Amino acid sequence: MSEAITLTSPATGTTTEEQLTPLYHVVLLDDDEHTYDYVIEMLQKLFLFSHAQAYRHAVEVDTTGRTILLTCELPEAEFARDQILAYGPDWRLPHSRGSMRAIIEPATGPGPEA
Repeated sequence: MSEAITLTSPATGTTTEEQLTPLYHVVLLDDDEHTYDYVIEMLQKLFLFSHAQAYRHAVEVDTTGRTILLTCELPEAEFARDQILAYGPDWRLPHSRGSMRAIIEPATGPGPEA
């Protein structure tokens, strides 16, 4: 669902209505099958986060159960989620059987910064 905004040009007084493209959060979900090193490595490789940014997300996902990695349009959000889901298990943990989980949710208003 797109949101419409009405714009009025101060110079001409012309009013136009534009459709805003909806945005989505890419949310990384916590589990017990991946190490901080895995999360940091994955976020640096897939999202080009600095070590400090990736570490902050690792701490947030570990302490709150989730972290918003980025907010973007749906095709980019789906691509980002799919990259996480395809990253594979954490080789550091024998019981790690697959990638971390990630979901997409509508960004309804301002969310936390990535």
